[in-house]
Amino acid sequence: MEGNKKIYFLSDFHLGAPNAEASLLREKKIIHFLDEIKKDASTIFIVGDLFDFWYEYKKVVPKGYVRILGKLAEITDAGIPIHFFVGNHDMWMKDYFQKELNIAVYFEPAPFEFNGKKFLVGHGDGLGPGDKGYKFIKKIFRNKACKWLFGVLPPAIGMGIAHYFSRKSRAQTGQTDEKFLGEDKEWLIIYSKEILKTTYYDYLIFGHRHLPIDFKLNDKSRYINLGDWIKYFSYAVFDGQNLELKYDV
Repeated sequence: MEGNKKIYFLSDFHLGAPNAEASLLREKKIIHFLDEIKKDASTIFIVGDLFDFWYEYKKVVPKGYVRILGKLAEITDAGIPIHFFVGNHDMWMKDYFQKELNIAVYFEPAPFEFNGKKFLVGHGDGLGPGDKGYKFIKKIFRNKACKWLFGVLPPAIGMGIAHYFSRKSRAQTGQTDEKFLGEDKEWLIIYSKEILKTTYYDYLIFGHRHLPIDFKLNDKSRYINLGDWIKYFSYAVFDGQNLELKYDV
């Protein structure tokens, strides 16, 4: 990292939800934030669920996201790398981001090191104990045959089905995402502790949870959940020495 440059982490935009009008307002707020941070960003991490649903048809790009896609392309064209982690709502990524936007895409948590600090970054879905039903569904959805079969459907039908199940998923979540469940019940804290038994990290950074969390795992390691850009508008920033969870107000 050079000079006063910073690394930014943000996640869970869920663009497209709950409707086009609300999504557009949120998209414009996110773009304004990206315009601000590109002035001092050395790297930007988007840690999953940028979209409420995303499917890469061979010749079709889902409409409604021209502003965010253009802004991401502008940032990478300016030489600022973006790392994107696939979430549970946009898991059907293929190669559009890599080829068109020059963005690195990750399907599993990945390690990084900046200024001697070690990071583990991932969306967070399906990690840790429990949630066996989702883990089973995730294996099915990641199956290449399943992706191909969905692509056979006309986009109007396929996207309609996908948005229905996306809304159902949020309805089932209820208010749980807005409450800290305790150290012994937060799956990502349990997962982080297991990882630290074999590999050292200063920061373990995830999204998915929709609740901003900064939790001290031990004397040296912290678990950070990035929250979301639906209710909290939260993000983390690393200045080369310290990482801080902040809010765009």
